[in-house]
Amino acid sequence: MDNNNNQNNQTNDNNQATPTPTPEPQPRKRRGGITLTKVAVTAAIAGLLGGGVAYGGISYINNSGINDTAVPSGSNSTGNTKTSNVTVNVSSQSTKAFNQVKGAMVSVVNLQKQNSSSNTLGQLFGDSSSSGSSKSKSELEEASEGSGVVYKKDGSTAYIVTNNHVVSGSSALRVVTSSGKQLQAKLVGKDSVTDLAVLKVNGADLKTVASFGNSDKIKVGETALAIGSPLGSQYATSLTEGIISAKKRTIETTNSAGTQTGNATVIQTDAAINPGNSGGALINVGGQVVGITSSKIASDAEGTSVEGMGFAIPSNEVVNIINQLVKKGKVVRPALGITYVDLANVSSSQQKSVLKLPSSVDAGVVVMSASSGSPAKKAGLAKYDVITELGGHKISDQSTLRDILYTYKLNDTVSMTYYHNGKKQTTKVKLTESSSQLKNTTSTTENSES
Repeated sequence: MDNNNNQNNQTNDNNQATPTPTPEPQPRKRRGGITLTKVAVTAAIAGLLGGGVAYGGISYINNSGINDTAVPSGSNSTGNTKTSNVTVNVSSQSTKAFNQVKGAMVSVVNLQKQNSSSNTLGQLFGDSSSSGSSKSKSELEEASEGSGVVYKKDGSTAYIVTNNHVVSGSSALRVVTSSGKQLQAKLVGKDSVTDLAVLKVNGADLKTVASFGNSDKIKVGETALAIGSPLGSQYATSLTEGIISAKKRTIETTNSAGTQTGNATVIQTDAAINPGNSGGALINVGGQVVGITSSKIASDAEGTSVEGMGFAIPSNEVVNIINQLVKKGKVVRPALGITYVDLANVSSSQQKSVLKLPSSVDAGVVVMSASSGSPAKKAGLAKYDVITELGGHKISDQSTLRDILYTYKLNDTVSMTYYHNGKKQTTKVKLTESSSQLKNTTSTTENSES
């Protein structure tokens, strides 16, 4: 996006890749459990640079043009200005939509163990008897905070959808409701590929359940409302308004280590999304959740600041994933049962001498191993085979193979094109779940699994 354009003009609906979102919208970090937040507030006044102010193109730089007519004297007894009793009906679609959903919004607190040493005053003053009793212990502290949406109730159990990165690394989880009540939460399941997770709590006091809209039906330019807890529960159920900037934007996804794990198709919006909004709701003016906010771009690769580029996981994908998480605790995806590397990471000399590839082959993935009994092994693939197409789609790199693979379901049969000892081969592969896929593996530049 041209950073000179107004953010509300970001209405380009295409699949062009964008810069990798920064970790800005991830949960707010806490220090030592302290909940007070320092916020820099800019006063809504403009400084007068150089003391000169221009009006209508005329610069007033001296007093020569000031009218010398004296200010009339008057009585101070007329200081009786009052406010009018007239009220204005400010009800709007946005207000009604917010009121429908606000009760279903929660803050999600990530609690992690922190090692601490039980120092005493005796230790500080050199009391050897007390120093011997010092013990190192682990205590739960608030590590970060994000948002969540209550989307289902089953009896007294309430289910909450949030982001995987909101709950990642937690030793325990706590939910703060919109009314301020704190509840212990249990992780039902999580999926790092889509960055989604499901929690459950005792929902006896939760009366509002959000509903999902059809994200395929949203339109570029329509109003979008983001609800969440920017900077944590201190600002819970904050509402920001914008538009749908793009329906299907392709962005790179990374894991907690910063390694690229693939691509995701997301909704782009210019509604303000800040740290702590992760896992919150993106809703339409009908009060339906059309996306789960997850990330934003704060600057591009060159460091140019960016405003109004937030992203949300489409509701149709959210529903598909959370249903699997509730049923199985994980998302089951088809796997080939291989480890592999990008062909681009293999030197040109080895491509000729080891892989024996013709010079016309310049993209694909190289099989490094195929698990016994895996779909790839049954299809005849072996070490140093180079996969160039899957299901008729060209394979350019690791993430492309994974993205294409995840469009299929278990037990689907898909065509594959590969090179074995330099000779082009085609085969059919029946996709099943491999044992290695259950490990929830992530991509590296050296070796990946699918």
